[in-house]
Amino acid sequence: MLISGITVLNVALPAVQEELSLTHGELALVASGYGLSFSGLLLLGGRLADLYGRRRLFLIGLAVFAAASAGAAPAGTFELLLAARFAQGAGAALTAPAAMALLRTVFPDPASHTRAIAAWGGLSGIGATVGTLLSGLFAQWGLWRWAFVLLVAASLAAFAAALRLIPADGSRSEARLDVAGAVLATAGMSALSYGLLDGPAAATIIGGLLLLAFVAVEARTSEPLVPLSLFASRPRAVGTAAIVLGSAGMASGFFFLSLHFQQDRGLSPLLTSAVFLPFSVVLMATGAAAGRLINRFGPRNVLITGLFAAGIGLALVARLDAALPLGLLIMPLGIGLTFAAATVTVVSGVPDAQAGLAGGVANTAMEVGPTIGLAVLVTLATGRPDGYGFALGAAALTFVLTSAAAAALLRPHNRTNTQGEHP
Repeated sequence: MLISGITVLNVALPAVQEELSLTHGELALVASGYGLSFSGLLLLGGRLADLYGRRRLFLIGLAVFAAASAGAAPAGTFELLLAARFAQGAGAALTAPAAMALLRTVFPDPASHTRAIAAWGGLSGIGATVGTLLSGLFAQWGLWRWAFVLLVAASLAAFAAALRLIPADGSRSEARLDVAGAVLATAGMSALSYGLLDGPAAATIIGGLLLLAFVAVEARTSEPLVPLSLFASRPRAVGTAAIVLGSAGMASGFFFLSLHFQQDRGLSPLLTSAVFLPFSVVLMATGAAAGRLINRFGPRNVLITGLFAAGIGLALVARLDAALPLGLLIMPLGIGLTFAAATVTVVSGVPDAQAGLAGGVANTAMEVGPTIGLAVLVTLATGRPDGYGFALGAAALTFVLTSAAAAALLRPHNRTNTQGEHP
C-alpha cells in the first residue's frame, strides 16, 4: 500500500495535468512529492519507532497516511494536492520502518522471521506494480481520484487489524533522539532526491554536502541517528546497494516501457497497465517462495542469482522486440529474489534496539533507487534514436556486473566465516 502510493499516479499524470491545469514543473512536483518526503523522513521514522514504540509509530503513520489520502482525493488545486502528497509520504515514512521492525514481534522464530522479511521485500516490488496498474485503470476511466479513496480504505483496514493483532509496546527507550542528525538526514535526502528528479543542480550539490555533514555528525555523537557501525558488515552494505539497484531497475523498466507502449505502439493507458499483469504475478509468486529459498540456500546465493536473472530479463526487455514478453517474465523473477534476499541481508542480525532503524535504511534504499536510476538512465536515453533500449541495456549490464561483484565480495572463506556472514 505504501509503495503503491508512490506509483498510483504514474499513468494518470496526463489526466491530472489536464484537470488541474498544471504546468510541467507542477506536475513533476505532484509526481515526486510523495517520494521526496518519504525518502527524506524514513531514517527518522525508523529511529522514532525504536525510541517511542513500533506499534505506536505504526498507528500514527497509518492515521497520517489515511488523512493525507483523504485530502488528496478531492483536492482541486495544485497546492492542496501537493500538500496531500507530501503528507502521504510523511505518514508512510513513519509506518514502513515500524512495520518492518514489528515483524520480529509477530514472527519471533528465526526461520519464520526470514520468510516474513523476504515476503516484505517481494511485497515492496508488488506494491509499485499494483500502483502502476491502478493508475492505468483509473486513468482510462477518468477516475484518478478514486485511487486515493482506495488508499484510505486500505489504511483504515490496516489500522483496525493492527489494533487487534499487534501487542502493545513495552517500556520506552531511555536513549535520546539525535536532532542534528535527523535534520541533516532529512534535509540532505530531500534535497538530493529533488535535485536528481529534474530539479536544479544546486539542490543535488546541497543535498550531497548535507549528507556529508550528516556522516561527520554521526561519527562524533554518542547516540547517533544512524550508527555508522551498521554498515561495517560487508553483507549489509552489499544488500543495501542491491536494494537501490533493484528498485532503480524496476522503476526504470516501468518508465521506459510505459512510454514505449503508449508512444511507439499506440496502446491505451489501460492496455499499457495490462501488459504488466504477468510481471505482477511472477513478482508475487517469487516473493512468496523467496523465504523458503533463502532458508535453504542462504541469502548470498539467492541474491547473486536474483541479480543475474534480473540482468538477463532486462537485456531481453531492452531489445523491444519479440523477446520482450519473455524478458517481462524473467525480470520480475530476478528482481523479486533480489529484493527478498537483500532485505533479509540488511535487517537481519541487527540488535533489537536498532530494528526500526534497519527497516528505515532498507526502505530508504528502496526509495532512493528509482530517483538515482531514472536520473542516470534518462540522461543516457536522451538524444538517441534507440534511447529506451540503450538505457535498459545499460541497466541490464549493471545488474550482471553487480551479481559478479556480490559473488566476489560475499565469498565465504570457510565454514565459520560463512556462518558469521549470514545475517
